[in-house]
Amino acid sequence: MTDLFSQPGLTDAVAPASSALPPIPAKRYFTIGEVSDLCGVKSHVLRYWEQEFTQLKPLKRRGNRRYYQHHEVLLVRRIRELLYDQGYTIHGARIQLSHPTGNGSANGHGPANGPMAASLAAAQNTSSGVPGDLKAKLQDVIDLLKP
Repeated sequence: MTDLFSQPGLTDAVAPASSALPPIPAKRYFTIGEVSDLCGVKSHVLRYWEQEFTQLKPLKRRGNRRYYQHHEVLLVRRIRELLYDQGYTIHGARIQLSHPTGNGSANGHGPANGPMAASLAAAQNTSSGVPGDLKAKLQDVIDLLKP
């Protein structure tokens, strides 16, 4: 019997890129291991995301075994895209998922109107302890965020 992990090129299949994720089979329920493989995320990360994202609620059956439905697999892929590909924090991804229309700034919850802009404006107004170079860069960020 051949050892699967000794074959060249197979290590790339263990953690696929987001654009190379396998298609989701036509099944009603998926185990945590299957979702892990389908989404390129380890199972302990999925369990953590269940605590952080209220939308992610797999069914729990015998022995606390988790069973994900098709829409939850799609949600895991979306969370993965937000966190890993687009660079959002957990909090930012939560906001994006709760306001799926647009980028969030149109409904008043985007970075231009949120706490980030307020802290950048506060940093701009307080010049004590802020080097001039950093202040200029912060001003550039504020200008980019303005509509």
